[in-house]
Amino acid sequence: MEEDPGKYDPISGKVDYNRSGVPLVEIVTAPEIYSAKDGRNFMRELVKVLRYTGKVRTEGGTMRMDTNISLEGGGRVEIKNINSIKGAYKALKFEITRQKNLRKRGRTVKRETRAFLEAQMITKTMRAKEEADDYRYIPDPDIPPILVRDEKINDIRGIMQEAPHLKEERFIKDYGVKADDAKIIASELELANAFEKIAKAVDPKYAANWIRDELKRVLLYNKKTFAESGIKTGHIIELLKLMRSDIRSSAITAKTGQRVIEVMVERPAPPGKIVEELGLVKITKNDILENAVKVAIRENRKAVNDYLSGKDEALNFVVGQVMRKTKGRVDPATVLKMLKDRLRRI
Repeated sequence: MEEDPGKYDPISGKVDYNRSGVPLVEIVTAPEIYSAKDGRNFMRELVKVLRYTGKVRTEGGTMRMDTNISLEGGGRVEIKNINSIKGAYKALKFEITRQKNLRKRGRTVKRETRAFLEAQMITKTMRAKEEADDYRYIPDPDIPPILVRDEKINDIRGIMQEAPHLKEERFIKDYGVKADDAKIIASELELANAFEKIAKAVDPKYAANWIRDELKRVLLYNKKTFAESGIKTGHIIELLKLMRSDIRSSAITAKTGQRVIEVMVERPAPPGKIVEELGLVKITKNDILENAVKVAIRENRKAVNDYLSGKDEALNFVVGQVMRKTKGRVDPATVLKMLKDRLRRI
């Protein structure tokens, strides 16, 4: 049981006591991390687990990390109060390199405590590191011994959220989704819960792939989590059903689906309503599509001639022009087939 004593600034040498008395949770790892990359991966996974609890804030410097680096033959160096995962990774990289360089020059790596100067991405000596005896630990008479029984531990375990890595494994096993898709979906509890509901209404593999490629793309661009976006699970189900994995029977194209989800992040609304408002219903009338194909061929003679002379990739440009003219409301595969059929007759 521990409380924050204050925040030390190694540059100015001042202590900020505004955080004094704030309860702390300290997690100590075994010495099983062998590189800066390992450390970064561990911290990312830890942050996911803590967020899943809904009880721990992980943003805004509320998490701080101390790193201990020991190279064989040298003293253990501790770097205190690092405020970000990126900072911890940079601190580890710098300190490992610093110690290796000292060893190469035949110098001893001292046992010490260092500070990480994030603005410069370097570490700086704070003080020599004490041995355990130097701390002079004494029992606190105001804190009685606390006994946590197995029954209490089991009760807590029974109400805990399923851990992110366990969700990933279950999504792969139960829904047949790819490992990369499962990892991204399980990265946020609200998104993982939404996926479970979506998977009951549409093809899980199709849904997982779309969530990873399109929904997460839009969320990252807008710097929002799924929970912050306000998008309803039912609206995602509706959108996926409008697109459908079977392109021939879909009501809208994948291109239109991309546009709709972009709008939904800005103003959550039923996809059908957005499609209607923006006039994005899929074009199914052949005369409209045929006219767009005819005009694209006439306006892009160079690309057409390149295709006819054997440069197959040139036809992709003409497909793009048809898609632009129809505002993405036609299936690209249908356009490509129609272009080939028409040019075959030239």
